Amino acid sequence: MRFPAALTLFVCSLPALAALPFDTAKVSYQNIDKSYSTEATVEAVRQSTVSAQIAGRITAVNFDVGDYVKAGQVIVRIDPAEISQAVAGSRAQAAQAEAQLANAKANYERQAQLFQQKFISQAALDRATAEYRAAQAAAQAAKAGVGQTATVRSYTTLTAPFSGVVMTRHVEVGEMATPGKPLMTGFDPTDLRVVANIPQYKLSEIQKSAKASVEIPSLNKWIEAKGITVLPSADVATHTVKVRIDLPENLTDVIPGIYARAYFATGEARKLVIPTSAVVRRSEVTGVYVIDAKNRVSLRQVRLGEPTARGDVEVLAGLNPGETIALEPIKAGIYAKSEANRK
Repeated sequence: MRFPAALTLFVCSLPALAALPFDTAKVSYQNIDKSYSTEATVEAVRQSTVSAQIAGRITAVNFDVGDYVKAGQVIVRIDPAEISQAVAGSRAQAAQAEAQLANAKANYERQAQLFQQKFISQAALDRATAEYRAAQAAAQAAKAGVGQTATVRSYTTLTAPFSGVVMTRHVEVGEMATPGKPLMTGFDPTDLRVVANIPQYKLSEIQKSAKASVEIPSLNKWIEAKGITVLPSADVATHTVKVRIDLPENLTDVIPGIYARAYFATGEARKLVIPTSAVVRRSEVTGVYVIDAKNRVSLRQVRLGEPTARGDVEVLAGLNPGETIALEPIKAGIYAKSEANRK
């Protein structure tokens, strides 16, 4: 884990040793951040499933799993034949309503003139007025119906709500779509976060420090967090609180759903630490290559503690401060074997 705090490095570079074809460093005690670690999961900040809003046969699926889609691109098409007929029907109804409105208006104007000339009663005029207003309302309703069917017709073409990668394709061409049926799921790979559950007794320490980093073991990668957000609720069964850890943008190889470990800073301690890359694991033996004053290389067994908040590892036994170790164990092992063969 790599915190931005002003911490000294755990090793000191040695003067170049011409006889050694690998990098070395001296081991020393360092002030490092103590941390609390827990299991976590990577998730996308923006992830959505596009679903059908109308019924119809699917005529095109333009993208597949793993494809990158730009915002606004058409991803699925649904047969618009049935909806097109509904649009035509609503337009015909609107035209009929307009004709009836014109007729009612003309009749109202004639009745108004006759009323002024006292040829008809007030009741006859009121009846013509009511018919005219009813025709106006019917025409407005028909226009609204045309707009509604046109909107429904647009549901036959589904587009990507944001740029991202297709995660799951739920349908194939020829299948029937129904309202609410999932069609395609995608996520934005540029904006990811990690979610972890924290025991409530650790919450105050984590909130006070507000520093965290994430390890992706499968990728051998450590990532510094941009920030953390503690959700304002706890699980009633486990009494844990969910914490979101914001990751930097445009991470490579990191995808939603993969396993991670979250490390939260909880204080500071002085420990003897070495780089994880310097550790050699052979069956049940864990060791490092140590270089003495005469540049002789030997493998020494060590006992290690927990990984530190910076991605290094604590040494509990087997090394002393000031000793020199090889930072490239593979090269050190080859060198030690060649020296032994010479003897």
